[in-house]
Amino acid sequence: MEEIQKLKDIVVKLRSESGCPWDRVQTHMSLKPECIEEAAEVVCGINILDQTGNADNLKEELGDLLLQVMFHAVIAEEEGLFSFDDVARCVSEKMIRRHPHVFSGVVFKSEDERKASWEKIKKAEKEGKQWTEQYLPAAFAEARELIGKAEERKGYDKR
Repeated sequence: MEEIQKLKDIVVKLRSESGCPWDRVQTHMSLKPECIEEAAEVVCGINILDQTGNADNLKEELGDLLLQVMFHAVIAEEEGLFSFDDVARCVSEKMIRRHPHVFSGVVFKSEDERKASWEKIKKAEKEGKQWTEQYLPAAFAEARELIGKAEERKGYDKR
């Protein structure tokens, strides 16, 4: 936990008046390319681990992706929306809720029954919220565009 707090303190300092001009002006919207790029680099790190057994790249890239999560959480906290702790609490509660067979002693008779339970819980969580059916297709299209721009910036554009 102290390393998470240290990371948060670093991001807060970067965004402060005495911090970095680039970091200070970033927004959720402006950081979308970096978020997509870091996610792709995590995939690269996984592939390197799988093919070579070397985990160093994966560790570094997971850190870069965590930085993106922290950056968005700090910006959200500045905006009065939520904190990193809220993000961590939300995903922890979700995992506990979606795994009653692990955390609540529920016994499923089959894998199909477990999957059906997962889907039922997930559907209940999303009820009444604007969710993927409305926004995810456009987000995937934007992600593809951002990936293309990242490839171009890194010199991998083969067009």
